[in-house]
Amino acid sequence: MNKKTVLITGASRGIGRAIARLFAINNYNVVINYNKSEHEAKELYEELSEKGCSVRIFKADVSDISEANSLVNYCIGQFEKIDVLINNAGISKNNLFTDISYEEWHEVMNVNLNSVFYVTKKALQYMIPEMNGKIINISSIWGIAGGSYEVHYSASKAAIIGMTKALAKELGPSNINVNCIAPGVIKTDMLNNINEDTIDMLRDETPLMRLGTPEDIARCALFLASEGGDFITGQVISPNGGFVI
Repeated sequence: MNKKTVLITGASRGIGRAIARLFAINNYNVVINYNKSEHEAKELYEELSEKGCSVRIFKADVSDISEANSLVNYCIGQFEKIDVLINNAGISKNNLFTDISYEEWHEVMNVNLNSVFYVTKKALQYMIPEMNGKIINISSIWGIAGGSYEVHYSASKAAIIGMTKALAKELGPSNINVNCIAPGVIKTDMLNNINEDTIDMLRDETPLMRLGTPEDIARCALFLASEGGDFITGQVISPNGGFVI
């Protein structure tokens, strides 16, 4: 197979959806992972299939080890390889630290962080023997700078940054690049619970005077996956319009 294959977790909505669409129209085999958003995943699959793109969809809760393993095995079964893994699945919850329940803490860590470990560990069973691959982890500016009312989210995204840097050192000799994208404030469903005044404030505090789009992040991911990213590893790239410098 000449086409490269990309596996994207949490690809039915928001940033993951934009990444899946951009990779598909750039001639990748794309595996779209979803968990709860079945309608959106099928809608995206139909849209891309009608354009002649090579796409598959697979339901898996990647915070569960067995389902994460099944997702990777499905990708291998369909396309025989994984050239690019994009760990995008994530959830966001807003709460004062003192109000975060133990259950909420574990849920955020399981979805945002443990899923990256599970999927990556399984994918490396296939990447390392091939001595080739690109891993792109999606973090957040709050993983860099910290966000009040989002301590658990910030902690999970900061951990992804540390994991990225450490894993890049470990996998470099296997010719596998590991990088991290830390998006700024992006117009996705995660902003639905934020009032308009706060949105306006965030926009005003961004030097480029706009919020980011999922497509801004997708283009960054496509670059890292391309030949242009061949000598880039262990890096945190933050498309944030200057919000965090």
